[in-house]
Amino acid sequence: MTAIARLREIGRRHRVLVAGAGAVATAGVLCVVLAGRRHEFETAVSSAPWWILSATVALHVITLLARTEAWHLSVEAAGGQVARRVLFRASSMQVLGSLLSGQLGAAARIVALRRSSRDVCPQVPTLIAAEVPILSVEVALAALSSFTLVGPLGLPWWSPLVAAAVIAAGGAGLRRLALCTGRELWRGLAVVRSLRGGGRVVGWVLLAVFCQIFRNWLLLHAVGVDASFFDAIAVLIAVVTLGQLPVGPAVGAAAAVLILGGDGVAAAAAAGVLMTVTGTTGALAFAVWAALDRLWARVRTAGARPAEGTAGPW
Repeated sequence: MTAIARLREIGRRHRVLVAGAGAVATAGVLCVVLAGRRHEFETAVSSAPWWILSATVALHVITLLARTEAWHLSVEAAGGQVARRVLFRASSMQVLGSLLSGQLGAAARIVALRRSSRDVCPQVPTLIAAEVPILSVEVALAALSSFTLVGPLGLPWWSPLVAAAVIAAGGAGLRRLALCTGRELWRGLAVVRSLRGGGRVVGWVLLAVFCQIFRNWLLLHAVGVDASFFDAIAVLIAVVTLGQLPVGPAVGAAAAVLILGGDGVAAAAAAGVLMTVTGTTGALAFAVWAALDRLWARVRTAGARPAEGTAGPW
């Protein structure tokens, strides 16, 4: 077994441990970068008005709801008959795992849905594939916007053209796979077969992405970073990309420093920290709603049983 294969095996067996170690390491690097800039960092964080923080929390909640509705459409097209409220409650489990890594979040959502609605939801391979249309739209948008990374990261001018070509080829391949019906895995791509269904998924994903971009732009300006919408897009792409690594809650600060650190490391890190804080607050609000809704559903079910029992003799 090669060294790379061994590392992959360790990562699969100890996902939580690896994610935790990565989060600690990333936080340590950021502390080194911010050494000597503590006052600037604290000033930038405290300069964000409360109403902007509240607005960004609301924008993140809208992002979660929009992306979950896109997932609902994809699961429904794949043959799932899960009620929307039940699926939204299962989706809320993603927020806990996503605090460490995106992969853990997606896995937690699928496990929660299978446990709550095993009889009416598709098999696990189908649910995994149902994520692909959503991810494909997000990747396509990132590729189309990759020109925003040319300046901050010093990429070649032709790299966005290559990314767009790769995404176009991938989209054609995805469409071809969606027409296959022989395996459970391909059923998850069923939403792509319909122009109406695929268009609705794209619409919800666009809403989620634009809410994230606007949220980043608000927070960057709130801490004193003179960022454009293109800068906010670049930060979002960096967040999503770094989120695939075991970076943990420090992903926002790491992405902001990577893209905009040249204009002020302390302010960029402050914006990234606020992205994480407001995002976590919005995600926890979604999770709390799901827990209360699940509890209310159980109370209604328990209250209906005695009523049915007492009405029987009459």
